[in-house]
Amino acid sequence: MNIIYTDNNATTKVADEVLEEMLPYFGELYGNPSSMHTFGDKVGKKLKQARQRVADFINADPDEIIFTSCGTESDNAAIFSAINAYPEKKHIITSNVEHPAINNLYKHLEKTQGYAVTYVPVDKKGRLNLALLYSSMSDNTAIASFMWANNETGVLFPIADIAKKAREKGILFHTDAVQAAGKLPIDVKANGVDMLSLSGHKIHAPKGIGVLYVKKGFKFSSFLIGGHQEKGRRGGTENTASIIGLGKACELAQKNLPVMNTRVRELRDYLQNQLLEKIPSCSVNGDLEQRLPNTVSIGFDAVEGESILLMLDREGICASSGSACTSGSLDPSHVLMAMEVPFKSAHGSIRFSLSHYNTKDEMDRIITALVPVIQKLRDMSPFWKDGRVV
Repeated sequence: MNIIYTDNNATTKVADEVLEEMLPYFGELYGNPSSMHTFGDKVGKKLKQARQRVADFINADPDEIIFTSCGTESDNAAIFSAINAYPEKKHIITSNVEHPAINNLYKHLEKTQGYAVTYVPVDKKGRLNLALLYSSMSDNTAIASFMWANNETGVLFPIADIAKKAREKGILFHTDAVQAAGKLPIDVKANGVDMLSLSGHKIHAPKGIGVLYVKKGFKFSSFLIGGHQEKGRRGGTENTASIIGLGKACELAQKNLPVMNTRVRELRDYLQNQLLEKIPSCSVNGDLEQRLPNTVSIGFDAVEGESILLMLDREGICASSGSACTSGSLDPSHVLMAMEVPFKSAHGSIRFSLSHYNTKDEMDRIITALVPVIQKLRDMSPFWKDGRVV
């Protein structure tokens, strides 16, 4: 059975070009990039190229790029550095639909260090309450952190506007751009971002490599204390092969942006519209306009998402009921709950997240498989009778 993979917001396949560029650094070019000898220097020069590629991807300077192990580490490093820079400020701001890497950290700071946290709510389309956000900014605010794009619904936040307001108030601004990378153009200078997080495995690089962009002039405090690597900002021998792979992935992602915003968007819309047409009592979660071009979250009333996924899995179709980082929970998505999606729809919500590897034939296979799956599950559901929700 050919696998149809539509769970790219959870992780992506490593691109062939990325793997090819990485392979020599697992074998013959195994030197430590920090070594003084020529053998190690060959690796060091390749790391320098990778850093430049990442910087070009987000319009940053190479010195502003710090390599980390993942998006979660990048998020944590940014937040801890901000509160260390302003220890007298005891207020921080985020949204109530952030990734657990941000929301759980804020809850930890709230509980253990006495921080006052403003969790800015979203409306039924997943859009931020900007009036409340801006009114919550004060002289006591150390940092505001908002995701560029929601991992479950794809809804976009107005990052440039929020960053501008934060700058006017003297507040550091961080954005988790893990889901936006490779799907939208990212320009840290044009958007006025102070810190930004990326994750390699979301853009066809390997797992275990991330990036934290830190704007020049900010006194960054190290999250991992150790050697001189990353100019003393992140100790530990560099994950050489993965960094090189990430650099190549950023180069490829930049080239593929037009594809994401034309062909992939068209595939997403085709899948969405066919499902809405062929399956009654279902609806798209989130803003239809301000969202990622590859993502659609659809709620199917009166059925459970886990059951849908299991039946799709038998057909070789990979999708998600929400974030992979919270999929172990049987509770409805915190994102959908924050959007006040009705319980019977939230429990039956499925996320399809595409990449440039997907095809129209695959979308047709999903549609053909999903229509009878929903009907079969509804026939067994106590919440469905005579063709409608009860």
